[in-house]
Amino acid sequence: MSHIVQKQPTPLEGMRYYTPPDDYLLSGRDGMVAIPWAGKPPIPLLEEDFSALEVNLPDYDMVGRGIYQALRLNPDCSGAAAYAAVLRDAYPHVISELGGQVIMLEAKEIDTPYLDRKINLLKIMALIDPENAGIPLEIARAYVDKGSRLASMQYCVPCWYAAEKQLKTALALNPEDRHAVYEYGEVLYVLGRYEQAAEIWSDVITLLEPAERVQVEARIAGILSGKIPVVPPLDYLTALSVAIEQHGNGCNDEAASIILDVLADPVFAEQFPLNEVYYLLGTCYQEAGMMTEAAEAFRRS
Repeated sequence: MSHIVQKQPTPLEGMRYYTPPDDYLLSGRDGMVAIPWAGKPPIPLLEEDFSALEVNLPDYDMVGRGIYQALRLNPDCSGAAAYAAVLRDAYPHVISELGGQVIMLEAKEIDTPYLDRKINLLKIMALIDPENAGIPLEIARAYVDKGSRLASMQYCVPCWYAAEKQLKTALALNPEDRHAVYEYGEVLYVLGRYEQAAEIWSDVITLLEPAERVQVEARIAGILSGKIPVVPPLDYLTALSVAIEQHGNGCNDEAASIILDVLADPVFAEQFPLNEVYYLLGTCYQEAGMMTEAAEAFRRS
């Protein structure tokens, strides 16, 4: 006898799950919405809405609030695809709000918490429009941004691997997107898969913009001649995350030593912008009382 294994709902802060009766019908918008819930996962509800149920079934507004909050908290939660389909079919005003928030975040420089919010919103959009290759490409770019910032460097490893996964999805949907191919090669390079990056770039090099083409040609030439970082760039980013942690713990000598080891690789130092790293190095020297060295590091930042 076969058994159907149903995934357990993902715990979410401030939320509880409600399993409606089999004949529950989500209805609203003056009869324009009538969706049978049978076969769908439990309904995520805000705790206050769950507490207000008593003997009544969740209404249209409760379900919309709950689903939207669940996906914002964790767009990878159990049942996410089903929840996104309900939003798409029953809550056009929520979809409009979602798009407006993404546009707002695109239009300005944002710090790491807002970047996390942007990633989650884009993941919801990907669930709603899974055939749109541009969405995973934007998610990948956000992960690369997060994985390259000193402020969030402790997340560099999962971010760069997540970017690789999203770029694979984008290219599966649109293999001809030269921007996605170019950026996929860049991620492979950071992960230390140099030969694979060169192969990927070679397939689209004639389609690139002049500035991109010059950079890619230089990278390919470096790979073929062995002029590559001593260790994968991601390893250097991981080392910098350790330096940041040491600096935060007051171990400035140790932090400066790690940073100097990273900067000692001329290929990495040439290929990746390091102004923030020199500023961090200067701060470490300053707090260690090495004022001459601090001034030189600050000058290079």
